[in-house]
Amino acid sequence: MPACHHLLLSSLGTFKRRLAAGTPLKSPKSFKSYAETCAAVLRQCAADTDLAALGLALHAHALRAGISADRSVSAKIVALYALSRRPSDRDLALADSRRPLDLFSRNLALADRARSGDLAAARRAFDGMPERDVVTWTLMVDGHMKRGDVSEAVGYFESCPYKSVISFTAFMSGFVLNGCYLDALVHFRRMLASGLMPNEVTFTCVLKACVGAGEFELGKGVVGLIVKTNFDRHVSVQNSLITLYLRMGDVDLAMTVFGEMEEKDVVSWTAILDVYAKMGDLKEARQIFDVMPERNDVSWSTMIARYAQSGEAKEAVNLFCLMLHDGHKPNVSCLASVISASADCESLHFGSGIHCYTVKVGHEDDVFITSSLIDMYCKCKSPADGRRVFDWKLEKNTVCWNSMVAGYCCNGQVAKAEELFNAMTERNSVSWNAMISGYADNGYFVKALNMFDKMLVSKQMPGLMTFSSALLACASICSLHKGKNLHGKIVKLGIQDEVFMGTALVDMYAKSGDIASAKRVFSGMPVKNEVSWSAIIQGLAYNGFAEESITLFEDMKREAIAPTDATFLSVLFACSHRGMVDRGLQYFDSMEKVYGISPKAEHYTCIIDLLARAGHLREAEELISSMSIDPKANAWAALLSACSTSRDEDIGQRVAKRMWELEKENSAGYVLLSNIYASCGRWEDVAKVRTQMRRLGMKKDGGCSSIQIKDGVHTFFSWGVKHSKPMEVYEMLDLVMSEMTGYKSQYIPASTSLK
Repeated sequence: MPACHHLLLSSLGTFKRRLAAGTPLKSPKSFKSYAETCAAVLRQCAADTDLAALGLALHAHALRAGISADRSVSAKIVALYALSRRPSDRDLALADSRRPLDLFSRNLALADRARSGDLAAARRAFDGMPERDVVTWTLMVDGHMKRGDVSEAVGYFESCPYKSVISFTAFMSGFVLNGCYLDALVHFRRMLASGLMPNEVTFTCVLKACVGAGEFELGKGVVGLIVKTNFDRHVSVQNSLITLYLRMGDVDLAMTVFGEMEEKDVVSWTAILDVYAKMGDLKEARQIFDVMPERNDVSWSTMIARYAQSGEAKEAVNLFCLMLHDGHKPNVSCLASVISASADCESLHFGSGIHCYTVKVGHEDDVFITSSLIDMYCKCKSPADGRRVFDWKLEKNTVCWNSMVAGYCCNGQVAKAEELFNAMTERNSVSWNAMISGYADNGYFVKALNMFDKMLVSKQMPGLMTFSSALLACASICSLHKGKNLHGKIVKLGIQDEVFMGTALVDMYAKSGDIASAKRVFSGMPVKNEVSWSAIIQGLAYNGFAEESITLFEDMKREAIAPTDATFLSVLFACSHRGMVDRGLQYFDSMEKVYGISPKAEHYTCIIDLLARAGHLREAEELISSMSIDPKANAWAALLSACSTSRDEDIGQRVAKRMWELEKENSAGYVLLSNIYASCGRWEDVAKVRTQMRRLGMKKDGGCSSIQIKDGVHTFFSWGVKHSKPMEVYEMLDLVMSEMTGYKSQYIPASTSLK
């Protein structure tokens, strides 16, 4: 306790002992002295929240001693309850006061009513005040501004007979609080015209208004006035200058202001912390965060949000746990960030814990929290829990609906997503994109394109992600006509130069077999990244242009663009199909040694295929047996296929056995082994393999092809009758075959009927 508190309590104790000894306070001098001491202690209790309990006890003592009627004491009692946020006790103290309170006490009571949001009571108190000063009027302006009643606040300000820098600053701060930035700047000009000189609070408010309104040129002019009036050394002004320069994009100037600050508070550190975080330099941002002398909720939330947005979800979760351990309370934005981070980690246990915490602190009704929770549960493969959160929210906005639709799609529950999408009363571009991408990602490519057309009819503007999903659908069904149509729309919207869009177009043309157009789009891209290069390299490799694909890969390396694992997969595929064994092995060896990319099962499969195609069956078998990761069935299938071509029975039998162990229900291993036996003339073994297949209920997968006619895509299976017009199809096929060979074949299967 401070020394002044001890001195006041000591004086009060002296008087209490005199009263206890029966010595009355008869003289006016002694009564006044006792009352002044009591009032002084009450004032200290009102100013220090830790002494609130002592203040209550002192009020009781003042009533018992008969000094509560003293004007000074009664005023301090009102101040005590006003500052302690005890409105009912404050009103009782006002009613018990036998003498008129001074203006300070009345203003204090008025401020308490306005602060609590009871503007009706504040107006009654204001109207009943016998006198008013600039503080009285400013309190009414500030109270109405904080409640969003701007027009009423303007009325009080214009009626105020005492306008000062304080009232102008409160008025402008109210405009900024309500997003009326230009109004704040207009009244700043009015204030300067009236001859009033702004203070540091005024300048802080005006700089915020300049940032909010985007009036950066005016902000530069305000900076000049700040320097001229020597307010550029105030911490609050410097903090606002840092924010202004950051919004202007002048990071160097913001850093200069920070470096020249003689005193830095938590706001200063947080502002500069956000600079590095926004620049993507999380390492430097974390260093600043770790050395901050003081951290507030904003500092913690900034770091957690940036980690979550940068894909470092685990670090965001760890930092959130440290934040709680440090005693800080996360806000809604921070909670939404950490829920998203737990979704990226696919940590259902941690995400459920955060859900419980949001309920505990009363944030479960927030729309951002609700949508984040839905997204988290769905990404953690628990869409049923996501639906419970969705159903629990009575008032849902479009964000919640979109999250649930996307959640169903990412879990493959397309029918439920359709049902929810159709039930939406209001849709935006995100709603349509969720459904289109959901169809495309789950293999419903025709539905994705049909939904895209419906989106255009609804007059919703498709974005980059929408076009990307539609182009993926076109590439998957080789719908070159539809893809070109989409390309035309992309050019019309002027988004063809976006690297994301250009890459999607390259991929679509390449997968549709139009390599010339894919190369043309790639060459015309003003900016290319590693994904763009990978798309064209893959397109060339998979369309048989192996040498050109490898040449482009070398060009990519010369451009100092680091290849990805997808790039290496395409190059290894090209080497495999061109028989470039040494070069393929060289690229495979450089993945980890040069670029730090650990080969995946797909890369091993390509190398095994490369060796097997070149006849190096034993080397391929040794490689697949010594892999650091478990080989997939595709790797064994590649080797088994080469054994079939080379008629190597020994290796073929060993490989087939391993395939059966990995995928017992896959008929590929049986079919390939049967082919090996057939090529060697071992017909009895062929019969045994086929008998085994029949016993296990297996059959060879039929071939499948599709063709687009106008806006419809028709899919055919070998010897299938699923098409709506099978008779006409087979009759046409029979006619074509007879024209080609002069021999009329019977392609119509016996199971085909006219139903």
